[in-house]
Amino acid sequence: MVEAEIPWSQYDQAYKRIHDRLLQILSADLTRIQEGKKVTKQEFTWNADGTLATFKAYDGAELLFTLTFIWNVDGTLREVART
Repeated sequence: MVEAEIPWSQYDQAYKRIHDRLLQILSADLTRIQEGKKVTKQEFTWNADGTLATFKAYDGAELLFTLTFIWNVDGTLREVART
């Protein structure tokens, strides 16, 4: 599926798209969580160039996992690491 590009000024749409996409991959190994846990809070950090730096998933106050995003100079995603 090809998604339309979101204009820079449409932050609410961009955040929703990121949120929806992350929920789609929650069952993948990279974001697998322990049985009985659920993601109740999400936290994002951004690089100076506006790219996503980290995504943290919490169950209440408990940090479940952190995804760190590494970007190529051309702006394409190179790696996602889980800690």
